[in-house]
Amino acid sequence: MIKRKNKILIIYTGGTIGMQKDIATGTLVPFDFSRIIEHIPELQLIDKEIDTLSFEKPIDSSNIQITHWLKLAEIIEKKYDNYDGFVILHGSDTMAYTASALSFMLENLSKPIILTGSQLPIGDLRTDAKENIITSIEIAGSYENGKPLVPEVGIYFEFKLMRGNRTTKANSEHFNAFDAPNFSPLVQSGVHLKFYKHRILPLQSGIFNVHKILSKDVIILQIHPGMTKEQLLHIINIPQLKGIILQTYGTGNASTQKWFIDALKQAIEDKNIVIANVTQCHSGGISPEKYETGRKLVEIGVLNGRDLTTEAAVTKLMYLLTKKLSKLGLTNAFERPIRGEMTI
Repeated sequence: MIKRKNKILIIYTGGTIGMQKDIATGTLVPFDFSRIIEHIPELQLIDKEIDTLSFEKPIDSSNIQITHWLKLAEIIEKKYDNYDGFVILHGSDTMAYTASALSFMLENLSKPIILTGSQLPIGDLRTDAKENIITSIEIAGSYENGKPLVPEVGIYFEFKLMRGNRTTKANSEHFNAFDAPNFSPLVQSGVHLKFYKHRILPLQSGIFNVHKILSKDVIILQIHPGMTKEQLLHIINIPQLKGIILQTYGTGNASTQKWFIDALKQAIEDKNIVIANVTQCHSGGISPEKYETGRKLVEIGVLNGRDLTTEAAVTKLMYLLTKKLSKLGLTNAFERPIRGEMTI
């Protein structure tokens, strides 16, 4: 009996990884992903069946919107039963946002969704694109006893797979462009692929479902010395605003000036705006009860974002605000991990 090859769908959205240099003009243009074998002949050595699908109009990741996340989620939903894993090729600038959003939107996910990209176009001599694509495909198609080894959304870059909603872009020039500052890699690539099974989310048994609504009425507000009352009130009074991810200092600290605390309290109590506290620091989390400058925020009802990345915090709130939860239910859901996105 011939063993069936695992089937992988590559979805190209746009970004540096899918570009090649036009010899005549010297400019970068998207290449036809249906002819990917011509650019990466090594794919013929992979014991996987590979199909490709491209956005009709590739987009720069700086232009990613909620509509594009929905489009990706719907592609995965439509193709879910036909493939064993998915590799999404995506520009690096907003990849962590997309990975975080998909991790929440794809409920009861039981197949690998691996996002990757590159710092140099696929046609460049020193490109990092080939290794990233090849290893992403290998991981997406890695099964054991008929079950996927990584049944979650991840980002693969420069020899490691990270949980998507734990990841942030950390460098604009190095090949090692991404970091998961508060969570160790799920897979390390070397001579062999090393899977850290104890870190990987367990296989979900529920029915796969795509949550197709996210709130657009959420913003990120980074506080800074010199912020004025007028600036803060202007933001709080944005029409239809439903959520604020408040980037605070250190372990969750902010100004204790009366106008600042009163403005946030008014937003929470009078305008029903959900405000969540995350740190501005690259790594670590918040402990707002540690200092008075953090306790004030807890007392007025600001949610505890623990060690969420900003990307995970904003997309999680976008997701939860459309779940029709009670105030207590939303608080409990936000302050606890639902997709492995934070540490308790």
